[in-house]
Amino acid sequence: MSTEVFCDIKVEPYYENTERSIRLFCGNCLELLPRFPRGSIDMIFADPPYFLSNGGITCHAGKMVSVNKGKWDVSRGVEENHKFNLAWLSECQEILSENGVIWVSGTAHVIFSVGFAMQQLGFKILNDIVWFKPNASPNLSCRYFTHSTETIIWAAKNANSRHTFNYELMKQLSNGKQMRNLWEITPPQPKEKSRGKHPTQKPLKLLERILLASTKEDDVILDPFNGSGSTGVAALRLDRKYIGIDISQEYLDLTVNRLQDELSTP
Repeated sequence: MSTEVFCDIKVEPYYENTERSIRLFCGNCLELLPRFPRGSIDMIFADPPYFLSNGGITCHAGKMVSVNKGKWDVSRGVEENHKFNLAWLSECQEILSENGVIWVSGTAHVIFSVGFAMQQLGFKILNDIVWFKPNASPNLSCRYFTHSTETIIWAAKNANSRHTFNYELMKQLSNGKQMRNLWEITPPQPKEKSRGKHPTQKPLKLLERILLASTKEDDVILDPFNGSGSTGVAALRLDRKYIGIDISQEYLDLTVNRLQDELSTP
């Protein structure tokens, strides 16, 4: 996508680096995405609300902590949650390029709704990736198996899309064998949280693999739920253009700090 199209977004950015083609926008993605040019995005990574903030508890660093992440993660009921997933996925599909792809992460609380919504909208599901976390937190109730995975759905815009897949590079990263859909990657390392924490932060290694697998240099990457900005940092490292949207100024500021740290790294 050209720089001209990249700049043709009728919204004032919260942060912008024109030299490296980075833009952050503050607001609700359902309100902002319709203002983006149709067919202008090459790849989307989305980490939507999992609707887990229900007053429960979990274990973090050996301590009992609340699972509540914020109002944005509170369930509105199965039907309303699915309507939300249909709405943002539909807007994402509109702005994807003809051969664009989307990756969406989630747990069992949301991923089945996401997959069904994709089928309803006519996306072409390419793979489901199982992200295995080898050092997952234990289950405190001892009444369930320990949650140690997330699912990431990889889909093309529609059945006619000719998606990018850098097969040989993935094979090289997998010691000369075809890469499987089970990825063992540890959660974010302390260094990745040195500028602050986000409750659903994804590791850079995960985002870098996704970008390397399905995009080319100079492609435009969008994250409609920007969070701590891991997608943006990975895009910057790999010479991709980046657009991030988040409703929280606090997390956009965290993202700006992480991007500036990356830009200042020799």
